[in-house]
Amino acid sequence: MKKLFSGLCGLLLCQTASATEPNAAALFEHQLPRLHSNETVDMRQFAGQPLLVVNTASHCGFTGQFEGLEALHQQYKDQGLKVVGFPSNDFNQEANSEAEAAEVCYVNFGVTFNMVAPIKVRGDDAHPIFREIARQSGKAPRWNFYKYVIDREGRVTAVFSSLTGPDSKKLKTAIEAVL
Repeated sequence: MKKLFSGLCGLLLCQTASATEPNAAALFEHQLPRLHSNETVDMRQFAGQPLLVVNTASHCGFTGQFEGLEALHQQYKDQGLKVVGFPSNDFNQEANSEAEAAEVCYVNFGVTFNMVAPIKVRGDDAHPIFREIARQSGKAPRWNFYKYVIDREGRVTAVFSSLTGPDSKKLKTAIEAVL
């Protein structure tokens, strides 16, 4: 019974989070530098796609989650899921250089999903993407590796803290609900 109640509470929280009308411009009208690259990531390419947005850091106790995030990317990419990582030093755990951050992501963990150059994810200086995510969900990242599931209409449908690993059944269920 406790498990059922917990599941219902989680479902209700997700429904409340998705009740807010999305601001598509805040989420998608951005061209961001790709991590340690001369290329850009045009967020408009993700409009109409299910998304998993994650704020990351190279020197965090949760950095090992990159491996699981890559596994999610591989598992769901053919069904349309786009995973986008947003490095941030808001919690003082990002690498000192983009080169070092890129090495952690691409070399150490084999990340192939989109990673952008470091941005702010909290507070008044937060990038508009993360301000919109926080506005919709009521949950700005409280630490690195917060995970936000966003549906095809740009609604945040679920939020998971850093304590929820990428292999979590609850996270996979939330992703499958937006595919």
